[in-house]
Amino acid sequence: MRVRVFQIAVGPDKRANLDRVLRLLDSSDADLNVFPEYLMGVGPGGVDAEYARSLAEPLDGEFASSLLDKTRERGFAAAFTVYLREGEGVSNAAVLADRGRVLAVYRKIHLFDAFGYRESSVFKPGSEPAVARLENFTVGLAVCFDLRFPELFRAMARAGADLFLVPSAWYRGPYKVEQWKGLTSARAHENLAYLVAADQAGDRFIGHSVVVNPWGHALVDLGEGERALTAELDPSEVREAREAVRGLELARWDLYARWYARGGSP
Repeated sequence: MRVRVFQIAVGPDKRANLDRVLRLLDSSDADLNVFPEYLMGVGPGGVDAEYARSLAEPLDGEFASSLLDKTRERGFAAAFTVYLREGEGVSNAAVLADRGRVLAVYRKIHLFDAFGYRESSVFKPGSEPAVARLENFTVGLAVCFDLRFPELFRAMARAGADLFLVPSAWYRGPYKVEQWKGLTSARAHENLAYLVAADQAGDRFIGHSVVVNPWGHALVDLGEGERALTAELDPSEVREAREAVRGLELARWDLYARWYARGGSP
């Protein structure tokens, strides 16, 4: 599978962002195209509740529908994010689409309530992982801060995921690049899966979008600027890694479940 990672800096205007993403898709010959978090827009003051609600749309709104139509027109798949309006709430959601069909919608479970920011004041949290089949891979979706929660990725791996897609807007700060690189590598290798993390560029975010193989090696690191790159993913590499390391096979799920059931006490 040919995967193209788009590392872009998103502006405040939703229509301009959509038009740009559509143009980028027109330039792609990949099987799967992956975009960052906050794709609808980032305001002058960041993403607060008022701004996110002003941009939010249902899944059949113009933003997602236009991207779905483009995947149908071009005959490929894309992973993108939306401020998803459902009833009175708004979710920070990742969508996996293939040739005009929605394969999966993931509503970000672990909201970024850290480093002095409260994403839970902007979005409502999701409650379920999302896994879907795409060509020769089983894809699991996560978003940005989810990288700090290995349980989510292990749950998706147990459900068959061997490719993780992680749209992100990883904020700058002390050691944030080191944390990003360590977490993306760990989530891939501990689950013996590929991981594609498309991060935003620009003044607020670190960039460094990566494609990590099942051995934890970053095949691609896009650095800080706006750029895109295509990588080839081979499902046989997943099989080889899982046969060699056997991490999923040897994990003691029964033991962990019993330990949790009694409160994690000795």
